[in-house]
Amino acid sequence: MPLLFVLLFLSSYVRTAFSAHCSTTTPTKTFEKCMALPTQQASMAWTFHAHNATLDLVFFGTFISPSGWVGWGINPSSAEMTGTRALVAFPDPNSGLLVLLPFILDPTVKLQKSPPLSRPLDIQLLSSSATLYGGKMATIHNGAAVQIYATFKLVKNKTKIHLVWNRGLYVQGYSPAIHPTTSSDLSSFATIDVLYGFSAAHKDDTRTLKTVHGILNAVSWGILLPIGAVTARYLRHMQALGPAWFYAHAGIQLSALFIGTVGFAIGIRLGELSPGVVYGLHRKLGFAAFSFGALQTLALLFRPKTTNKFRKYWKSYHHFVGYACVVLGVVNVFQGLEVMGESRSYAKLGYCLCLSTLIGACIALEVNSWVVFCRKSKEEKLRRERLIGGGSDKDSGSHG
Repeated sequence: MPLLFVLLFLSSYVRTAFSAHCSTTTPTKTFEKCMALPTQQASMAWTFHAHNATLDLVFFGTFISPSGWVGWGINPSSAEMTGTRALVAFPDPNSGLLVLLPFILDPTVKLQKSPPLSRPLDIQLLSSSATLYGGKMATIHNGAAVQIYATFKLVKNKTKIHLVWNRGLYVQGYSPAIHPTTSSDLSSFATIDVLYGFSAAHKDDTRTLKTVHGILNAVSWGILLPIGAVTARYLRHMQALGPAWFYAHAGIQLSALFIGTVGFAIGIRLGELSPGVVYGLHRKLGFAAFSFGALQTLALLFRPKTTNKFRKYWKSYHHFVGYACVVLGVVNVFQGLEVMGESRSYAKLGYCLCLSTLIGACIALEVNSWVVFCRKSKEEKLRRERLIGGGSDKDSGSHG
């Protein structure tokens, strides 16, 4: 089951990675290089003129609402929204025609203290324009493609740019409203080298870390940990196994905790690599599951002997913390799939199949346990009745 999930997760990851494409040709211009951007099915094409450090660039984006907006920009200092010099395209509230306005995204925009107001950019923007795919007859609708052109004068001998892009559902007057806050929308930035045409390794490393984090935690907290709990619940009553059930249970749980710890550490690192991007619920569930897992491990060091009077309290604690850890782990796997934008992917389907198989096995084992319990109870009852009946006959014979 873990292998099936990993294969489906990787197939989903590969499918997503290669689903985007780019083009160097537009109806009005041809560019030298192009690149598919990692989110929102966006892409860009550009020509860099090294002799005068001029960059001709076009951004390809799509609207998600007829009254929405699409924008992209360059951040002079870092790959983040705050500080970006942006060009935003949206339908004019009065005429409905496509307009393109410049914005400087200062910290007040991120904090939503006031709507962004259009103002001239403080970088060397030589020209800019925006057109809808399809020409003058095209209209803005959900899924409409837009091309935003710009020509910049870059700093000499500096060929790396921090590109930021996004899109929103509506516009307030001539101010774009806040964009959605899914994982894809919060990760819409990259560092591009316009001379060589590749993205900086930081973004690729982050994406790879997210995939590894997802696989490790799903396999450990979402699959192995429940299997370990099932092993303890249903195999301990099989006398033929002896103490083997305990070693199997402890081995599976310790393996799950080790793998989960690695995944947890990668998650902490991802948080450090993504300042300003916080997934509150996913983070809290992860810390809670890891804490319960650590408590379970510590409980093994203080496990009383079977004859100890505190053994029953230890067992109650062990069961409660263990099942709580399993529930938190499974819930957080689904939350993690939502965060990664895999809510309708083969990865989620594979995990659901694994979980369904495990639940089906639990139901079958539970029914079997009750059948065995009822049979033993019935046999015990008959045995007691025979003993009582035999004792009464003896008493009657002695009295006679």
